[in-house]
Amino acid sequence: MSDLLRDRALELDAADGLGKHREKFALDAATVYLDGNSLGALPAHVPARMADVITREWGELRIRSWDESGWWTAPERIGDRIAPIVGAAPGQIVVGDSTSVNVFKAVVAAARLNGDDRGEILVDATTFPTDGYIARSAARMTGHEIVACDPADMPAAVSGRTAAALVNHVDYRTGRLHDLPGITAALHAAGALAVWDLCHSAGALPVGLDAHRVDLAVGCTYKYLNGGPGSPAYLYVAERHQAAFDSPLPGWNSHADPFGMTPGYAAAEGAAKGRVGTPDILSMLALEASLDVWDGVDVEDVRAKSLALTDFFLECVRAYVPAGRVRSVTPEAHAERGSQAALSCENAPAVMAELIKRGVVGDLRRPDVLRFGFTPLYVGFADAERAARVLADVLAELPA
Repeated sequence: MSDLLRDRALELDAADGLGKHREKFALDAATVYLDGNSLGALPAHVPARMADVITREWGELRIRSWDESGWWTAPERIGDRIAPIVGAAPGQIVVGDSTSVNVFKAVVAAARLNGDDRGEILVDATTFPTDGYIARSAARMTGHEIVACDPADMPAAVSGRTAAALVNHVDYRTGRLHDLPGITAALHAAGALAVWDLCHSAGALPVGLDAHRVDLAVGCTYKYLNGGPGSPAYLYVAERHQAAFDSPLPGWNSHADPFGMTPGYAAAEGAAKGRVGTPDILSMLALEASLDVWDGVDVEDVRAKSLALTDFFLECVRAYVPAGRVRSVTPEAHAERGSQAALSCENAPAVMAELIKRGVVGDLRRPDVLRFGFTPLYVGFADAERAARVLADVLAELPA
């Protein structure tokens, strides 16, 4: 069976139209890197770009680079680079700050956009913890009650009291893909606004922000977008809301006349309203360079390969791993799956530690979840087969 699956992996890799993109990343043959859903691999051309930023733009031009090197316009310019990846027209995404800060902006702004007569904010009960922490703080500040519920239950839970809902597009633990179009439509039918966290979906599958009339969205850039550790996040504000968008963090960078230095605040127009303070230029420009790997890439092709990779990996796991040693907590249905495979496993911390020692790098979510992220631009079918085979070897040597 192992020879058959290895041969099939080689055939699939040979027919893979996205396989040519692997050479654009700094990867080594000894490692199967399946943690791009936590930190994407380094695009190989980024170090040269950063050397130029540091030595020439900062070292030689210094303050002139805000104008001459385009530093000042980077948040909107890079936002427009991300826009087609998440299905948005230009002018609606601004890059800057962390995901947590942008969640705060989006939740408070959504509550303000919907007036004072709606007293609750729905929050994904399975959300990444920070989203919940931030939403609760935002609710306290705006006088709202937080109601936590499973995303699948939101269409039934939303009511005339709901101002907005904060939902993760893909569950960070299980890889479950939530129904963005359906949940957004249900929220709108009740007069509520939809705020989506795209951290585990942007760059892995089509999002369709404009097509599905999402109101606000946030996302990080260091996972499937490969922007680097701590690279700046982004905020999407649908064009129809931009005039009324009221940021709770009105920094000088979002002022209509930032260099006027006036004591009174007057908001800029468009996506620039989402800016706050001076952007982190080094991380910002590393992200901009990283996005070059997306030139000419169709997100639909990425999605097709993602599903094929996760299907094949789970098939290999079933073939290689003795029954009962692991259990997939990632949905089998394509419509419910992101771009990761999560396996529940006894003694998971020791298993993942041993996998990493043997060159298969995934990650752990305590107490018992092994996560394997499949980033289609640089992960292949031979990687998936090898990971399942090594997992079986590890489990054979460790006690059940």
